[in-house]
Amino acid sequence: MRRRIVLSAVAIVAVIGISVGLWAFQPWKAFTSSELHEASPLATEQAAGEPDQADESDDATGPQPLASGTFVSQEHETSGKALVIERPDGSRVLRLTGLASSDGPDLHVWLTDAAAGLDEWGAYDDGRYVALGELKATHGSHNYAIPTDADIDGLRSVVIWCDRFNVAFGSAALDL
Repeated sequence: MRRRIVLSAVAIVAVIGISVGLWAFQPWKAFTSSELHEASPLATEQAAGEPDQADESDDATGPQPLASGTFVSQEHETSGKALVIERPDGSRVLRLTGLASSDGPDLHVWLTDAAAGLDEWGAYDDGRYVALGELKATHGSHNYAIPTDADIDGLRSVVIWCDRFNVAFGSAALDL
């Protein structure tokens, strides 16, 4: 009888432990990815259904690039380009193009005052940052509105940040 109680208690603890581990680490995300192609804010005209054909504006009164950089890998393999764009109305957008990264739990996009490619990939939340929202997809080209009241002067990089584990998946230098 006593053995049955001990085995039942061990089984319950094991099930709870495995459940918490699966919730926290979400290991299936190592094998999943998502793709999204949004129109570029720099494109004056873009054919419907075509992914990201125009990334430069010829119109001086149209949207203008403010800063750009290339992603470097940190905790996970990450590549692509980042571009901060200012629209004629003064609003700003972060554009990620050709992004390729791993999936993970609780991924977000931040502009930070930390340099890109730090060896201490957990340092990006130690200083000033502007959160732009959840990562929309692990692959493709997508846009993130920068809040109109955000002070981006002095921000030096964009980072794909895992909030759950406080690590950078990848970052790109911007120097705003």
